[in-house]
Amino acid sequence: MLIFVYAVFTTTETGEIIFTTKYLEQALSAANLSVLLRSLEYAVITTAICLVLAYPAALILSKLGGKVGAIVNLLFVLPMWMNFLLRTYSWMSILENSGILNSWIASLRDAIPAFDRWLTSMGVGKKIIFLYNENAVVLGMVYNYLSFMIMPIYTVIEKTDHSLLEAAADLGASPVQSFLRVTLPYSLPGVLEGITMVFVPAVTTFVISQLMGGGKVPLIGDIIQNQFGKSSDWHFGSTLSLLVMVVVLAFMGGLQRIDKEEEPQKEVRIL
Repeated sequence: MLIFVYAVFTTTETGEIIFTTKYLEQALSAANLSVLLRSLEYAVITTAICLVLAYPAALILSKLGGKVGAIVNLLFVLPMWMNFLLRTYSWMSILENSGILNSWIASLRDAIPAFDRWLTSMGVGKKIIFLYNENAVVLGMVYNYLSFMIMPIYTVIEKTDHSLLEAAADLGASPVQSFLRVTLPYSLPGVLEGITMVFVPAVTTFVISQLMGGGKVPLIGDIIQNQFGKSSDWHFGSTLSLLVMVVVLAFMGGLQRIDKEEEPQKEVRIL
């Protein structure tokens, strides 16, 4: 409520509170919309990569049992227990010019001249720049949010009635058909939940873009954080926050509608 008040009301020099659309017009400027679209693009890319990596991982986790399954499950959950900044700084230490990855590549170039010549022919210098670009930002978001995609999918798949898979096999369904007609429809709620848990923080992040992007890849979260911080323009920051909130709510509403439409179709597939 306070954010809405800051977004549409301001005070004059005489202290009078008046309604204004100035900040909304400023938020809808071409420059700010461009940053918002970039943020949405990176969030979609991050969500898609997380989904591609998480679904097979969740399937593998659901099939593992005993101590092995418990250990593998712990390995996936363990990063979530670590501090967000610590995880991000760890990747920065790996990817920086004097980091672990560049050191390994330099050792390989010294040990294998053919590899060094191939990299040189590709225009790669002695130090490969991994940080402070779009790829580094996406990598940071994928790593930090991947667990948020794996766990909901794994939880839903784990609770799926395995007798349905047995019945499908008895009726002559191939493993691919069983997956498409049983596992995938029943795992859809977990997929949609995972998409929400990854997409929302990916749209609003500012720490990853500032650290791994080096400030060269500004996202909408960076602008909002700057308005409430250095610029101290709470009116404009509140308006941008409302704009992002509308986009996120529209996205979540779309996912909820897909989930409701899929529920009756899931029963038809099984029957």
